[in-house]
Amino acid sequence: MRIGKGWLGLSAIAALALAAAGPAWTQTDTIASVKQKGKVVVGVKADYKPFGYTDPSGKIVGLEVDLADDVAKRLGVQIELVPVIAANRMEFLKQGRIDLMIATMAYKPDRAEVIGIPEPFYYAGAANVFAKKSSGLKAWADLKGKPVCAIQGAYYNRRTGEEFGANLVVFKGVTEAMAALEAGNCVGVVFDTTFFAGIMGDAKWADYAMVLPSIDPEPWGVGVRKDDPKFAAYMSGVIKDWHKTGYLLALEKKWGIPQSPYLVEQQAKFK
Repeated sequence: MRIGKGWLGLSAIAALALAAAGPAWTQTDTIASVKQKGKVVVGVKADYKPFGYTDPSGKIVGLEVDLADDVAKRLGVQIELVPVIAANRMEFLKQGRIDLMIATMAYKPDRAEVIGIPEPFYYAGAANVFAKKSSGLKAWADLKGKPVCAIQGAYYNRRTGEEFGANLVVFKGVTEAMAALEAGNCVGVVFDTTFFAGIMGDAKWADYAMVLPSIDPEPWGVGVRKDDPKFAAYMSGVIKDWHKTGYLLALEKKWGIPQSPYLVEQQAKFK
């Protein structure tokens, strides 16, 4: 059978195209990589008490750190913690600087286009404003025209600014935002209720409270690389087990967090 020159040309072009597309067909195998190097690198918060924060000795501790430790134990490897913030946590994962991210990240469809966020979700938070009890703030509309401290990358910043008319003063991390609030540079900090719940027992914040009705409840998801469905499936199973066994509810109690209705609901679902 004779093959014409035109057919050979097309075949060569197709071969070149496949060769060029080769890397796109490859998939990451995080589990194999982790076991080979003997450790799992997990991105966690270091400024978000009690989920991930630095204790007086300089060690990163918290509920999400306990979750990371549990993953390492299940995989039979050591753990390395890498502090992340909202502005860099997805990039660290995409760049391979971390293998897994457990860092108070609310699920959003656009985030799921960038990284893998396996279900079920492991926690849920909502948005509120932490301000002085004497601030006079009672409704979200009261924020109009007022300076409100915010954290870069938080999902509720846009609504706070565009819908409620607040003048956002944005910081890279929560520590800087809270310092600005304390210094009187803003009337309040808009952030997640779970963070505020973790600091309300501190004497320095005795005159402050979550002053508005909580809005925009959002589930939190762990992050894995988008091209690793195997690890996503593995983490999905782990999270189901956390809910089924009541492990997450036990960690809430350990870290002094008010019981989450979301966790109660998820345990009933998977038990």
